[in-house]
Amino acid sequence: MDASLIQSIAVWALPVLVAVILHEVAHGYVANLLGDPTAKDAGRLTLNPLPHIDPMGTIALPLFLLLAHAPFLFGYARPVPVRFGRLRNPKRDMVFVAAAGPVTNLILATLSAGLVRISLQPGIPIDAQSFLAQMAIRGVVMNVGLAVFNLLPIPPLDGGRVATGLLPMSLAVPFAKLERYGMLIIVLLLATDTADRVMRPVVRALLHMLL
Repeated sequence: MDASLIQSIAVWALPVLVAVILHEVAHGYVANLLGDPTAKDAGRLTLNPLPHIDPMGTIALPLFLLLAHAPFLFGYARPVPVRFGRLRNPKRDMVFVAAAGPVTNLILATLSAGLVRISLQPGIPIDAQSFLAQMAIRGVVMNVGLAVFNLLPIPPLDGGRVATGLLPMSLAVPFAKLERYGMLIIVLLLATDTADRVMRPVVRALLHMLL
């Protein structure tokens, strides 16, 4: 295997795993706090990566994008089970549960940006400095991209659930019904570069702030 490919996998692997797994754990943790222990009962409130890994989304998709030299890297973990009907206030609490994932990614992006600065301090061996800096920068990029994408107001993305919880009931019900077409809408937005045009200014602004 090419040495540069091995290096790319090495610097991307941990940021991808941390970003997608903590995103899902955050959903389950907040749901548990608000009355739904479904994720906890399923053993999903753990930092052990094995229960969260989705062979396609956590391994195959990021690896394919890396091998294809895609301009972005994307991945996902197994969604944690949440039963919104068990939340103490389902419509309101749905907003907090859905927002928990992207908010966690933004926190991770901020921490990764701090790691970039720490890794460039004098006294760290140059090889370790370079590796840590590259990995931390990818942590910023991965988490910012994941947060912004998931906040698109399209069910079943987190942004769609946030919108459903914030809309008045007369609008929330028909909006939530869009979920059956959600994946088709997302694929069309990605295929036509519409999602990229919407996300790019926000991603660039956040990256400029953090890096």
